Amino acid sequence: MGAPTVRWALLLAAATTLWLAQPAAAHAMDAAQAVDAARTTTQATATTRTTRQAADGRVVFIGVPGLHWNDLDPARTPHLWRLAGESALGSVSVKTVGTVACPYDGWLTVSSGVRSAVGHGCGLPPEPETRGTGAVVPGFQDLRGLRDGTYAGTLGQAVHAAGQCTAAVGPGAALALADLEGKVDVYASEPAVLADWTRCRVTAVDVDELITPYLSGGGLPAEPEALAPARREEAARAADAKVGEALAKVPAGSDVVLAGVGDHGTVPHLRVAMWKGAQAKPGAMLGTTSTRRDDIVILPDIAPTVLAAAGIGAPPTVVGVPWHPGAVLPLDEAAAHLRESDLTGTTVRSTTGLFFTGFAILQVSFYVIAYLLLSRRRRPYAVGVAALGVASIPVSTYLVNLLPWVRAGVPVAALVGGVLGLAALIVLTALAGPWRRHPLGPPAVVAGVTAATLVGDLLSGTTLQFNSLMGYTAVVGGRYYGLANIPFALLATAVLMVTALAADHLVRIGRRTVAVALVSTLGLIAMLLAGWPGVGSDFGGVIAFVPGIAVTAMLVAGRRVSLMKLAGFCVLGGVAVTIIAVLDHTRPVASQTHLGRFVGQVIDGTFLPMIGRKLGAMLSTMLSPNLMPIVIVGLAFLVFALLRPAKVSAGLVPQAFARAPMLRAGLVGALVSGVVGMLVNDSGTAVLSMAVSLAVPLVLYAGLRSPMPEPEPDAQPGTLEPHGAAHTPA
Repeated sequence: MGAPTVRWALLLAAATTLWLAQPAAAHAMDAAQAVDAARTTTQATATTRTTRQAADGRVVFIGVPGLHWNDLDPARTPHLWRLAGESALGSVSVKTVGTVACPYDGWLTVSSGVRSAVGHGCGLPPEPETRGTGAVVPGFQDLRGLRDGTYAGTLGQAVHAAGQCTAAVGPGAALALADLEGKVDVYASEPAVLADWTRCRVTAVDVDELITPYLSGGGLPAEPEALAPARREEAARAADAKVGEALAKVPAGSDVVLAGVGDHGTVPHLRVAMWKGAQAKPGAMLGTTSTRRDDIVILPDIAPTVLAAAGIGAPPTVVGVPWHPGAVLPLDEAAAHLRESDLTGTTVRSTTGLFFTGFAILQVSFYVIAYLLLSRRRRPYAVGVAALGVASIPVSTYLVNLLPWVRAGVPVAALVGGVLGLAALIVLTALAGPWRRHPLGPPAVVAGVTAATLVGDLLSGTTLQFNSLMGYTAVVGGRYYGLANIPFALLATAVLMVTALAADHLVRIGRRTVAVALVSTLGLIAMLLAGWPGVGSDFGGVIAFVPGIAVTAMLVAGRRVSLMKLAGFCVLGGVAVTIIAVLDHTRPVASQTHLGRFVGQVIDGTFLPMIGRKLGAMLSTMLSPNLMPIVIVGLAFLVFALLRPAKVSAGLVPQAFARAPMLRAGLVGALVSGVVGMLVNDSGTAVLSMAVSLAVPLVLYAGLRSPMPEPEPDAQPGTLEPHGAAHTPA
């Protein structure tokens, strides 16, 4: 693949990006993660689960919208604190469809067993219409007609199908237990009004005292916290009193499942989850295979948990799985851990927007300054150091989670300061060792640290990506485990760059076959880790990784890459992820990831709404003011550094490729993965922007540290062409 083909590939990447670029939109990242959540846990199908039956098969579900672990206190909320001491404990991610979950959406999700929403700003569910001893939820068929309400009534219908009755206390409880006709068998407005708590195997109680003071105009307020601390404490006391009233009437031997089923303002939070039962050891942490976390569950898990406690099988449309208890902690320690988990997630979420804005400004400023200096034939060492620093920031957003930054007095300052400090440490490492003498040494160190960090994180349960600035959080609810789209872009770019740099040495000593094998083998291992269910579980990443590996390997082998071959590699990526997904689908339903569940969606024909959401999220990222500048400026610098080397970079990029031809192979492969990943992932531009932010500065450093090209004798004044550039073999 010669220089004209390289320029063609770069121009194609830039043209694709510029064609898709549009004006800014404020919340592109949240939108992308929100749809990733829909992909992971909504609209999926599953077969009936094996259930666990409690001692007498009786369960009471108590929903307390807005309940936060900070609300619980032995003196202020004695009934809730006592229940916590008798229960397994966890946090529930109340993500439904939008950024925040109102109580109506939360109760509807419990009813549906999949993430559901009423489709607009909302507050509490409607008051049921009494029918004898029971009631009917008004407008229930209208709910089922909504795109995000299709499965309303699933929980109640399953109870009725098992020959059991449902008893509800309060509007939210009625919605949760309504059958497909919107009916519950027994209804009471308050716990004291329900005369017989033993009549039905499944009972639900709506405790809305904590959320009611927040409502304004029938919906949640457009502010993070509408109540003063004293007023919220008063509301928490009222909610605790009602919970105590209900607990006093719960028949002995019943399971009690309690959850905060919604948010209370514009900022999403993790909410309280408790399970008191024969199989839920007090103090045990509550987890679920939906999140693959030991202390976090999701709203769609509530329906199968309630059904399992009642000894009833969950319908195939339910995507959640029953909660399971894990390690046991003292109550105070468990509560402190769960409060810290929410603080970590909310801190990361609140900082992400500003961080990406700052990162975009840093990237753009770097390229502008580099252009101004290099166009004047100045090659200051500081530009090279800055290039390594810019490339080291992404991996530092994961490594910072090795530090207890959330326990600092100002967590945001500790988080950002930790990222910058670790980036500086990586740069120092890259420039301090014996490898510093080679132009490719420091870039290889930065790419190697990035690849090793992400591979190690995949093999250890993705604890570094979780609650990270360039990863995901349970508060946002887009993904809870595995390889997210931004980390995928960094992993693919780092692996392709570092293997290409290693291949450059092998090719120079005449071991081209070994070099191709190195790129192919390490690339395939990283690809399998990225896509394997329960490890990376990244659907689009596999599709994008395969062509990047293939292109890099072909260029290392000295072969040309045509558009037809590139298209074939993309198809091969689709085949690879299909095989992985089908293998996942053959596993037991409770063990499947969203890869296997997607196969089920394809089989039953329910996959199109998810595809539509995914496409919409991808397109929305094209509007991002934080992502598009990185892509546009980075690619523009690279393209013009090749097309107009004398004016843009004093010939350093062609010189870097002339000195290390395999560097070009890694760069082109990384950009191919970035462009394909942008088109097949719902994070869209985020994928290509991260590939550019890592690869281009490393190439720039290699050029800066290469010998300065001299003008040809017959060249025009002020025009530079690197020696041998026109005759350098691919």
